[in-house]
Amino acid sequence: MAAKERLDVLLVRQGHFLTRQKAQAAIMAGIVFVDGQRIDKAGVKIEPNSDIQVRGQRQPYVSRGGLKLEKAIKELGFDPAGKILLDIGASTGGFTDCALQHGAKRVYAIDVGYNQLAWSLRQDERVVVMERTNARYLTVEDLPELADAATIDVSFISLALILPATIPLLHADADIVALIKPQFEAGREQVGKRGVVRDEIAHRQVLKQVLALAQELGLGLLGLTFSPITGPEGNIEFLARWQKGAQGRIGEEQIASLVQQAHLSLRAK
Repeated sequence: MAAKERLDVLLVRQGHFLTRQKAQAAIMAGIVFVDGQRIDKAGVKIEPNSDIQVRGQRQPYVSRGGLKLEKAIKELGFDPAGKILLDIGASTGGFTDCALQHGAKRVYAIDVGYNQLAWSLRQDERVVVMERTNARYLTVEDLPELADAATIDVSFISLALILPATIPLLHADADIVALIKPQFEAGREQVGKRGVVRDEIAHRQVLKQVLALAQELGLGLLGLTFSPITGPEGNIEFLARWQKGAQGRIGEEQIASLVQQAHLSLRAK
């Protein structure tokens, strides 16, 4: 009997995906079945002769994070085409991949971690890999050029610490698209089991807090929506698009309506 292998490795070896990162994204998305059973853990070891099926739409990016930026492009009017981007919190590279597929000229993939970025992106000459780099302490001297835009998807740190450090790295009229994660913005008393924030009131408070901070920093809000997918533990997250020096804001009623819409859409899944 052949030795068991990791599911993500088998998916690549059998030709379902070109990279393990894409295989892992598909597994996390719940579209991989082994002998008729959905498997949601990439590290599960299975028999090589098992019946492996990929059902539904395949992941277009190296990670599911790319779907989040794709929504900002489609709904918030963010256009990375021809631009130099900073991808802060790049991780596997979902945002980077999405930006490149939508015409970005160059992307600085910045992450405090190491060896997470997908191999295909490491090999792409349009990607500048900046690992073991804490964006909170980045300065203009650390980069050879100012960027036209920044995308932000960070964990275990508030945007209150990231936005002020990011703004000086950008041109005067640059865009910022950031994922607002309530689990890292709300007070401890609002965060429930497994780090999940479920309360609509807490979500509204977080959005008002982050948007007020951005306004104080000279960022004009050009659009706000919710992420099309939840975080790993089921957290509802939000996407904001700002522009340096622009004018733009939304009221409390619009925030409340958006939060309600997010809960109706994502809690039902």
